[in-house]
Amino acid sequence: MKAKWIVNTNPFKVVIDTNVWISGLLTRTGTVALLTRHVVQMGQAVFSAQTFAELKDRVWRPKFDRYVTLEQRKKFLSDMESNALWVEVPPALSATAYCRDAADDMFIHTAQAAHAAWLVTGDDDLLCLHPVGSLQILSPRTVLDVWKIP
Repeated sequence: MKAKWIVNTNPFKVVIDTNVWISGLLTRTGTVALLTRHVVQMGQAVFSAQTFAELKDRVWRPKFDRYVTLEQRKKFLSDMESNALWVEVPPALSATAYCRDAADDMFIHTAQAAHAAWLVTGDDDLLCLHPVGSLQILSPRTVLDVWKIP
């Protein structure tokens, strides 16, 4: 993967978990679609190699074939890869465990490495940890409420 480091004057960095990204890709309307579009347009989506690898793996699953074309998936991944802020998670940071499901820790680690304001998720294993230090772990609906987007 070719990492592109983007300098954005908008300080609002957001990590979005895989399931939220996929929901936003699969639906054109609703809370999650609105949230993902707003983050892409107004904020700075953040990925690490680990979080992007999970997204790529999930997006290509055959169960999504009837909802999203291969071309739409390619464009989505290309757009995410080229427009995201990429961070490398230091080993000392990735050694810290937070979640009952250890696979979810990578989202917290990525957010911490980026000094992101928010981790947006629908996963109860992550939401129940809110907050982790200064990192706010919020649902898509809560984020839209904070932004005052109906």
